[in-house]
Amino acid sequence: MLAWSAPAFLLARAGDQGLKRIHLYMHETFAGPNATAIVVVPSPLGANATFGLVGVLDDELRDGPDPKSSSLVGRYQGIFAGAGLVSPPGMQSAINFVFTAGEHSGSTLAMLGPVLSFTGAIERAVVGGTGAFRMARGYCVMMAAGNPTPDSIVYEVDLFVKMDYA
Repeated sequence: MLAWSAPAFLLARAGDQGLKRIHLYMHETFAGPNATAIVVVPSPLGANATFGLVGVLDDELRDGPDPKSSSLVGRYQGIFAGAGLVSPPGMQSAINFVFTAGEHSGSTLAMLGPVLSFTGAIERAVVGGTGAFRMARGYCVMMAAGNPTPDSIVYEVDLFVKMDYA
């Protein structure tokens, strides 16, 4: 099993800049009848192409990696589009963290950014939010937690958020 936590420089940066750290797990199923991430518009360039495809996702956000022993705290909802013609093909994403339970219940965080590779850390910008996260800014770092199956994957998610009420 792959164990990962935010690199020390990210945690040091978070403490230095007054960023709040939120640690979660995103559970995604991309095959079968209960898929939570699907392509809704295939690429016009053919079956194996990613440029031009559009997809949606509605994944679980939990406080732990095991779905049986962790609590559901919200949803990881958004859209993604194949926006790169070169290799590796890049995806653009617009994601919302919708908190439905726990300390942040009723609040959201909005993220934008590319997914350049699924083999390393995925970093996106936090560009705003609602509720407790109004005027939020920061960044999100995601990394696969454990080994993905052909049907699903769990990502360890570290959000570093600063409230900007100035």
